[in-house]
Formats: sequence, structure tokens, C-alpha cells
Amino acid sequence: MTHVVRLLVGAVLVFAVLVLPNHPVHMSPAALLFFPWEMPAILLLMVALGPVRGAATGLALFLVLTAALKLADYATFLAYDRGFDPVLDLFLIKAGLSLLRDSVGMVQTGLLVVAGLLSMTALFMALRLGLKAWARLMPPPGLRSAALAGFVACTGVIVADTGHHLTRWSLDTDPPGTAWTTRLTVTRAMEVRAVTADLVRFRRQARQDAMQDERPLLDHLDGRDVYLIWIESYGRASFDNPLYAPTHLATLAAAQDSIAEAGLAMQSGWLTSPTAGGQSWLAHGALASGLWTSNQGRYGAMIASGRKWLFHFARDAGYRTAAVMPAITLAWPESAAMGFDHVFEARDIPYRGAPFNWVTMPDQFTLSVAQDLLPPDPRPDFIQIALISSHAPWTPVPDVLEWDGLGDGRIFDAMAAKGPSPQNLWQDRDDIRDAYRRAVEYSLRVTFDHVARLADKAPLVIIAGDHQAAGFVAGSDNRDVAVHMIGPPDLIERIDGWGWTDGLVPAADGPVRRMDMFRDQFLRAFSTPEPQPGGRS
Repeated sequence: MTHVVRLLVGAVLVFAVLVLPNHPVHMSPAALLFFPWEMPAILLLMVALGPVRGAATGLALFLVLTAALKLADYATFLAYDRGFDPVLDLFLIKAGLSLLRDSVGMVQTGLLVVAGLLSMTALFMALRLGLKAWARLMPPPGLRSAALAGFVACTGVIVADTGHHLTRWSLDTDPPGTAWTTRLTVTRAMEVRAVTADLVRFRRQARQDAMQDERPLLDHLDGRDVYLIWIESYGRASFDNPLYAPTHLATLAAAQDSIAEAGLAMQSGWLTSPTAGGQSWLAHGALASGLWTSNQGRYGAMIASGRKWLFHFARDAGYRTAAVMPAITLAWPESAAMGFDHVFEARDIPYRGAPFNWVTMPDQFTLSVAQDLLPPDPRPDFIQIALISSHAPWTPVPDVLEWDGLGDGRIFDAMAAKGPSPQNLWQDRDDIRDAYRRAVEYSLRVTFDHVARLADKAPLVIIAGDHQAAGFVAGSDNRDVAVHMIGPPDLIERIDGWGWTDGLVPAADGPVRRMDMFRDQFLRAFSTPEPQPGGRS
């Protein structure tokens, strides 16, 4: 009887691993209705091999790794609307644990990690035990050969199904059942090969820069300060998702009126971000470097290439460059390749208030002190400010205060202590979405209020979302983000040819450009064309 139980456990666990979905959309009881051809292939192989040393252990380990890949896919689809890349995404494990620690605490994070490791270990041991039970079956003479023949037949169906669905060949009808776990494994292997080849091409592209030796640059800015302000998780959902659009459009309309009253002009458009749900640095890199940094491998190659960022060109044009980065709490050595004269990480910003869970400080405080962080310098400023109040977990959301009363930030302490904890908030998706709505509204209010207060200095301000929120929050897999340019009318007139919309609400059907196109377009819009041979310009 015990042997029969082990046989059943082995079969059920193999079935469970094979039908386990890798995408949130398919995580439902309907997944149990599929018949995976890999299951009889694996069980028949164990019967055919018999008690061959290491066979059960090897297959059990393979199945556990398959389950881990599917779960990694599930988490990555949930967070970033894409699958997990075994080559490029391993660093996300550390980043995810860091975010989890800051959201729910070290103890609970440790418990979750231990629970996950124990679960995988238990799965491995149970699979190994069950597969050994199948290997120890003592079939009558000839049936072991029949099991091998059955394995070959199942493998043929698996190959036919995989090749058919991966368009290697075409069958008149779909084979019965499914071999989608094999398709997933083959697809991942193909992707690893493609990523490697892509990085070779990308490194070559990074060394070819049409703007490298262009002169003069940015002379039409007339020495005005320039601010590039990133708003976290601010995308098209703020304009077309009915959960957010009424609130965010009203906020933008009020901001548009106040900015117009201050005598500044505005145009807004759309950019496609290389990422969604997170990895903001990929968006920052794409916009400033002019390269499509759509994954961590490309980003690393771009950093190593010596490619000139927008800030390098600004520095060459006589600007002092700086980055104000309240989210940076660990070493950030790659910033040395970005063209910044000064980098102000969280520890360099004089905030003495309590953090808002993962968020180190409210956006209003960051904006209020950004200019004061810089030492005296006669050069105009070209500053990047990466805001984070609209970063998950979106609790608690600060209140907007009087700008002159922020002090050293301790006035925010009471706000940082109120509201639901992340672990409570994230039990209900409707609550998460409402918190996201309020967090983005807060960031929009303080950002555009700050811009209106800068009107006397008449800088040029670029405000862009870095990426959409995770798909279950944004409500779509669209990667478009809003971008606004605000400044003196004579400067804003220089981008009239871009097709952007006057004001702060870009036309829904307006042109959409990839984020990596911005650097060169910006440089050309605010620079005098270099004279061409023959007297033409």
C-alpha cells in the first residue's frame, strides 16, 4: 500500500509541476484540465530505466528548476509585464528581497525566504521519492521494453507539439494534449541564445554615436537652468484608466492653469518606456543615452561603452550637472559614467524625518531642497531629480504642506506613521489601486506646484514618467508614459515640430516615440545646426 501511495504522489506532483502556469492570467483551476504529455514520458522513462542510479534525483531536480522558472515568470509578469530572463534578471532577486524587507520588515522577509526554500526542498524530496517508486516497479518480462516504446511515442508527440507551436513546422491539426512546459523550456533556451547575440550587436551600436562630435550644442537654451524630473510609475494609465483619469486629469488641469498664469508655456507628448512595473534606471538610461536599454544586459553594456549621456553634452556646453536621487541607498558606482558633476544620494539629502516604508522621503521635500544641495558655481544647472513618492508600496501617502514650513522633514513623521501597512494594503487589489491613484496625484501636485514656483527663474523643465505601474495596477500592458516640457514661450516654440500638444494633457492619438529618441531630438532642437561643407546648414 505504501508503494502505491508513493506511485500516486509521484504522478500527482509531476502533473502539478507540468500544468503549473507561468502567467497570472492562467493561474486558475482551468489549468488542471490540460493533459501534459511530459508526464507519461517521465513516468514511462523511469519504468524503462529501472533503478538506474541518479535518474530519479536528476529528473526531480529538473522538475524543481522548472517549477522555479515558472514561479519566477509569474512574479516577473506580475511586476514587469514580461517573462523572467535567466541571464539578465538574476539581480532582481536581490532587489526584490530588498523591497520586500523595506515593505514588510526583515523578520517576515526572512520567514518568507525560509518558507520558500523549505517548500522547494520538500518538493524535491517528494518528487525524488515518487520517481524512485516508479523506477522500482517490477513489470513482467517484455513490459520494460514496452515502457521504453511508450516513452519514445510520447516523446514524438512532445516534439511534434513543440515544433508545431513554435512554427518550426505546421501540422494539419494540433496534437492532442499539450507539451507547453517543453515549449517554455525550449523558448527560454532560444531566448538565452538571442540575448547573447543581441548584446554583441548592442555593444557595436553603443560605439556608434551620430551626436558624439556635434558642435555647438544647447546654445539656444541661452544659459537657462534645465531640470529633468522623473515621476515614478506615471504612465498612460493616468489618462485612460477610469480608476485614475478623473483624479489625475483634474490635477493636471489645475496645474496647467497655475503654470500658464506664471507666464510659462507647456507642451506634452508620449514616450514609450523600455520597462514597466519597475527598473526605472532602464528608462533613465534610454532617455539620456539615446540607446534602447530594454534589459539589464543592455544597460550594463551601455554603461561600459563610454557612451555620452545628455548630461555629458550639457557639461560640454558649459552646464553644471547633478543628480538628486532619494531612492539610492546603496553604492552607485555606475553614476560615474553618466556625466554628473555632483550626485546626491539619499544620505546626502538633509531629510531628518521618518521614511515612508521603502520611500526614503516625500517628493515635496526632495524638490524643496534640490537646488540648495549644490555648492556655489557660476555655471547654469542641468539637474536630474528622480522622485519616488509614487513608488510601490504606495502607503502611506504624504499630505501636501506649505513649502516654507518643511524644515528638516520631521514635520512628516506623523504622516509616515499613519495609514495601512504594506502587508495589510496589499491584501486587496482595489485598495492597492486606490493607494496608487492617491500617490501619483500627490507627486503630480507637488511637482507642478514646484515648477510654478520656479517661474521667476524661467528654467526649462522636462517632466517624464519613468514607466507604467505593474499590469494589474495600470490595467494594461501599454508602456507609454507622459512627458511634459515647460518653460519660457520662446524655448517651448523650438519643439513645435515634434507634434506635441499644448498644455499638460497630451492628445490620446498624438505621436509616440521611443524614449531613446529623446536625447538626439532634444540636442537638435536647442542647438544651432553645424555648418555643412559647401556653405549649407
